[in-house]
Amino acid sequence: MSVPTVLQKILARKVEEVAERRARVSIAELEQLARTADAPRGFAAALLERAKRREPGVIAEVKKASPSKGVLRENFDPADIARSYEEGGATCLSVLTDVDFFLGSDAYLKEARAACKLPVIRKDFMIDPYQVVEARAIGADCILLIVSALDDARMAELASVAKDVGLDVLVEVHDGDELERALKTLDTPLLGINNRNLHTFEVSLETTLDLLPEIPRDRMVITESGILNRADVELMEVSDVFGFLVGEAFMRAEEPGTELKRLFFPERSKVKLGADPD
Repeated sequence: MSVPTVLQKILARKVEEVAERRARVSIAELEQLARTADAPRGFAAALLERAKRREPGVIAEVKKASPSKGVLRENFDPADIARSYEEGGATCLSVLTDVDFFLGSDAYLKEARAACKLPVIRKDFMIDPYQVVEARAIGADCILLIVSALDDARMAELASVAKDVGLDVLVEVHDGDELERALKTLDTPLLGINNRNLHTFEVSLETTLDLLPEIPRDRMVITESGILNRADVELMEVSDVFGFLVGEAFMRAEEPGTELKRLFFPERSKVKLGADPD
């Protein structure tokens, strides 16, 4: 399993972070918090319903910064962003909780989820069952499993823990080898294809299109990275891809939800002045 350098650094730090968190809060305490957390909102179900209706299911990202682009949004209020996304037609939220590389926070997830009714995925680098229980304890409805960061045994273990605590799983792949591993190891219906090459950081929507023939019909494809305009959205929709994870394009916009609506629901953006778009 070849792991790119940036990801290696993140994963090495994540091992330290999990140890630090475990020293502060025991797994038993987390399990109690997870049991008393608000009921899951149905992350996968919400996206699958959109796909069934052949409508875009947008996972809108609440993301302050990234290692490659730095700070994306200076005026960063997770609750305001969540409300804006909900009004703009998002199906789900993705909230970055990695502190060291993405300037994320568990608090951001809690604030975003409390401000809206949308299901939320904890976007982080999951390597340990502790983090999975922690995700449910802080209110997440879904977790991300990145195939390039995990071996098959650990991937299966984390998915099993997620099921036990009531979390959905979005598995992320970058190429055909990772796709084969994901399909062999996990039964989650949500299959994310990241269009960013982890070695070169180049983005190409061809990554999603090239892998589509290998994906069973019972899986819902979520295309990640590189959706920048209506042509990109329409290219995916004519290819029967109705799941989208978008972050940077929204975070750089003055009003993230308005940009979401413009990109995915242009007919709603054209309502007459004073009319209610919803």
